[in-house]
Amino acid sequence: MIEVENLTKLYGDFAAVTDLSFTVKPGEVMGLVGPNGAGKTTTLRCLSGIIPPSRGSLRLAGHDLRAEPTLAKQHLAWFSDEPKLFDYLTVWEHLAFTARIYHVHDWESRGHTLLADLEMTENSVKLPGELSRGMKQKLALACGLLHSPRAVLFDEPLTGLDPLGIRKMKHGIKRLAADGAAIVMSSHLLHLVEEVCSHILIVKGGRKVIHGTLDDITRTFAAAPDASLEQVFLEATSDQPRPAPAPPPPLPSGDARGP
Repeated sequence: MIEVENLTKLYGDFAAVTDLSFTVKPGEVMGLVGPNGAGKTTTLRCLSGIIPPSRGSLRLAGHDLRAEPTLAKQHLAWFSDEPKLFDYLTVWEHLAFTARIYHVHDWESRGHTLLADLEMTENSVKLPGELSRGMKQKLALACGLLHSPRAVLFDEPLTGLDPLGIRKMKHGIKRLAADGAAIVMSSHLLHLVEEVCSHILIVKGGRKVIHGTLDDITRTFAAAPDASLEQVFLEATSDQPRPAPAPPPPLPSGDARGP
């Protein structure tokens, strides 16, 4: 489970995130969306422990990230939009190093399975400099999933992937959730969010605008019940005030009388 309560991140007098609270339960995929500068990446960086929050509490798999950072991060996988790899470790050596860091025993069989699922087996002895952008993303994914994380954070997960890689990534995110992981995914690709996510959190100016299932937010922010997430997003983040609901039509007039 991922629990965020009153998260605030200040840079001097500027509040990048203000009093943000949400919970992601096991099996849920929450899409974190908002305009540029809305505080999405700052939220993910605080959740991953890269930067400390100014106020608020963050819990991963029941562990407080501030009080128990090592225990909390043992259950975490964080995938940034730019893979961070070691130039002089091969693909397989990346997995071996990750297994040592997370104390994953008998990791070889899982490593082989991950590489096969990601179609990276033939690249196991290559260095990052020999890999394409999409292959580097797949290697980062294999390393992040090696320890079977319970809390998973994605920041623009489809960057650099080809169409087959995109399909496999979407399937992989759904499978992670089905296996009980709590997932937060930030993306500007609203069709991806709409297809993969069970819940949506829209932020603007570092504050929560709306949070709930897609059906919930559609009822709140869209005029039509079958509105797309794009329509909901544009309505929810618009600087224009929302129009008041139209009054009900008047009752028909006439001379009809009851018996």
